[in-house]
Amino acid sequence: MLMGGKTVVITGGTSGIGEVAAEKLAQMGARIVLVARDKSRAEATLKRLRERGPNLAHCVYYADLRRLPEMKRVATEIAGQEVRIDVLINNAGALFSKRQVTQDGLEYTFALNHMAYFVVTEALRERLTASAPARIVNTASDAHHGAALDFDDLQSEKSFSATKAYNRSKLCNILFTRELARRLRGTGVTANCLHPGFVATRLGDESGGLISRLVWLAKFFALSPEQGAKTIVHLASSPDVAGLTGQYFCECRPTKPSPAALDDRAASLLWERSAALAGTNPR
Repeated sequence: MLMGGKTVVITGGTSGIGEVAAEKLAQMGARIVLVARDKSRAEATLKRLRERGPNLAHCVYYADLRRLPEMKRVATEIAGQEVRIDVLINNAGALFSKRQVTQDGLEYTFALNHMAYFVVTEALRERLTASAPARIVNTASDAHHGAALDFDDLQSEKSFSATKAYNRSKLCNILFTRELARRLRGTGVTANCLHPGFVATRLGDESGGLISRLVWLAKFFALSPEQGAKTIVHLASSPDVAGLTGQYFCECRPTKPSPAALDDRAASLLWERSAALAGTNPR
């Protein structure tokens, strides 16, 4: 089987496109390691994974990826327990209708949609490198178009808009992928990101207020999770992309993101700021 003997770590894998991708990869022979917050959803997903890919010891680690200590703890646990990691899929994300701040002082959108990608990836980096050839897949979005980062206000303290914060976080995903690919050059680990399309998932369901109602209506015109998961599965498994890194994909093909997403200086600065917030050295 194409993914036989491989271990895939995935965040945001208990619903929507992440869950579909996990199931597809399990069917292809991969052992799935979930990072989840909700126990009931995680157990339901594990049951389906065991049906799709039996005898593969799929498992779950629990963490609230909005919290910096939780990001670090769960990634450290995974790095300590898992012998190898062939693919890391950073897919957890949400849209929040009002500005909320964690106990660590991070705005929710920035914390979950960007910092969790950064912190988890950094903590698993040595394990991925030791397992090379390995892949990192980051779920971004075409919502980044038109967004720009304000490095004096990454936490949206000066002004907050739910959609603007979300769009900026998706820009962060692409810039992070670009800088990550540069830093991983020569290690045998690739890093790519993708736009899954507008998909009918749980995104926005817990936002509250007008946003939740608008998202509910928009889902009638959205892609199915099965359609949205295709590019994730492609990047995680296809031999066709084995040598590609630092790219932004849509419909399983490399595509050009916005000019802001191609700014190498911004990518480097975002990395430095993220490392400082996480309390790690900017390797």
